[in-house]
Amino acid sequence: MDLSNLKPAKGSIKKEKRIGRGAGSGHGGTSTRGHKGAKSRSGYSKKLGYEGGQMPLARRVPKFGFKNFNRVEYKGINLDTLQQLCEKKNLLVIGIATLIEAGFISKRDKVKILGRGELKAKLEVTAHAFSATAKKAIEDLGGIATTI
Repeated sequence: MDLSNLKPAKGSIKKEKRIGRGAGSGHGGTSTRGHKGAKSRSGYSKKLGYEGGQMPLARRVPKFGFKNFNRVEYKGINLDTLQQLCEKKNLLVIGIATLIEAGFISKRDKVKILGRGELKAKLEVTAHAFSATAKKAIEDLGGIATTI
């Protein structure tokens, strides 16, 4: 045996199905697409959500509610998170840049400080909004809560 008489294993090589190459190929005529109809035409692609003429689900289900496009969405950060950050990095001033650096928020996020947890350190906190309990907790310890 040498390289000149190597062959692929029996049954491993299959002939390509050549569609639309005449009657002798066995795939001529309608080219395996059946007879007539949209699916037999060239360029056919099923539209998203099309259900064969039946009323599509998107149109059967009623509409409700609305989206308020004036809504301002805040990323909530609690007092206990601020306390942990303060202890970990030994901070007295916490602003937006500090929170971005720590990975709590991304650049375009608006921040609201919320009142869960306990704050023990006197902090200067700068954020877009504060809940009443959070603001009270910060100021009770002699800290400053500044709204941007």
